[in-house]
Amino acid sequence: MVILIKAAQLILSLSILVIIHEFGHFIFSKAFNCRVEKFYLFFDPWFSLFKFRKGETEYGIGWLPLGGYVKISGMIDESMDKEQMKLPAEPWEFRSKPSWQRLIIMIGGVLFNLILAILLYSAVLFVWGEQYLPTKNVKFGIAVSETGKEMGLQNGDKIISVDGKEVEDFNKIVATIVLNGAKTIEVKRNEENIVVPVKNEIIPKLLKDKFIISLRVPYSCNIVGFGKESPARDAGLEIGDEIMTINGSGFKYYDQFTDTLTASKEKTISLLIKRKGVEKTVNVNIGKMGILGIQREYNIDGLFEFKTINYGFFESFPAGVSKGYHAVGNYLKQFKLLFAPETKAYESLGGFIAIGNIFPSVWDWESFWNLTAFLSIILAVMNILPIPALDGGHVLFLLFEIVTGRKPSDKFLEYAQIVGMVILFSLLIYANGNDIWKWYSTKF
Repeated sequence: MVILIKAAQLILSLSILVIIHEFGHFIFSKAFNCRVEKFYLFFDPWFSLFKFRKGETEYGIGWLPLGGYVKISGMIDESMDKEQMKLPAEPWEFRSKPSWQRLIIMIGGVLFNLILAILLYSAVLFVWGEQYLPTKNVKFGIAVSETGKEMGLQNGDKIISVDGKEVEDFNKIVATIVLNGAKTIEVKRNEENIVVPVKNEIIPKLLKDKFIISLRVPYSCNIVGFGKESPARDAGLEIGDEIMTINGSGFKYYDQFTDTLTASKEKTISLLIKRKGVEKTVNVNIGKMGILGIQREYNIDGLFEFKTINYGFFESFPAGVSKGYHAVGNYLKQFKLLFAPETKAYESLGGFIAIGNIFPSVWDWESFWNLTAFLSIILAVMNILPIPALDGGHVLFLLFEIVTGRKPSDKFLEYAQIVGMVILFSLLIYANGNDIWKWYSTKF
């Protein structure tokens, strides 16, 4: 059921983004009297799932969900319609229009994706407002993973600043460290301020570790479920049990409980549990993973003071623009990491499975629209890259034409389109292959 919910959100989100993107090309083509032969959601090699014709344009849904397209008369695109290009140019064709009009048509999709992102961010801020946990309100300090400990952080540290600047939103600390190439983290530890250096070699691990820094919370462990592999269930623990101690030791914070489990790998531990008000002792061999395989009740309501900002209708638009601007900047920084070999960010590149997994396991409209806005920005940035077959490739050639006054030949554009499609399909195969490999490596 979770997979279906995530898949449904992914398909709906991408469908909205593709339609809006292609509508940007479509509307500017119409504005400059360019004939649009097709407007398709998804690709339709050999056949389509649904189609109808209105005026000069055929509208439809293809069967291959890898995007969508508008086929503009007299333009070399993914349709590779060479026969049309052999005929004399007609006034309604793309190739007959002035270069500045063709440029606007080509950036129309990217422009509409950016506008969509801003409108979605504005709408989300107007309807739901914005809530976050200020870093200064993380009163118990942080809990850190093994990667965090390797950096020099410790459980209970309170983060003061990153590179000398306070990070207002606690959930943005790791992103700030990675995207801004931070060199230092200042923390308060046992009432003493300590500067922890961020070494370059730790960055690849930061990109892979989702839980490097998390909230430190008071200890409680009421079992609400079990994993597929669960030493605790195998030993006789039940849903509703409360784990009180391990080997006679209690805990003040939950990270102390998990650290004790990690230190007890391949050992048998003694759990004092409470079941329906009655205490009993259960011995559990936790194996080489050092886990019990349990799901616990997790509720931080009332533990921390969150900050909520509500926006009026007119206030939401500039706030949406600001959020969209920062989202574009952060994505460009992420993209830059792909070309930094020392970060090994290319290993984290994902395809449709990775994108689908960012959606929540339950349908949440606030999350859905926020994620759709961010994906719209990703689509805009990716499409404007100067790669043949993408909008950015067409824009590059048009800028060359505007500056030099010389138009690239149709044969050159055909070859460039083929090269671009090979590059794109290679990236598509690599990204989705990465997804499959990650899934396979976690299963076997």
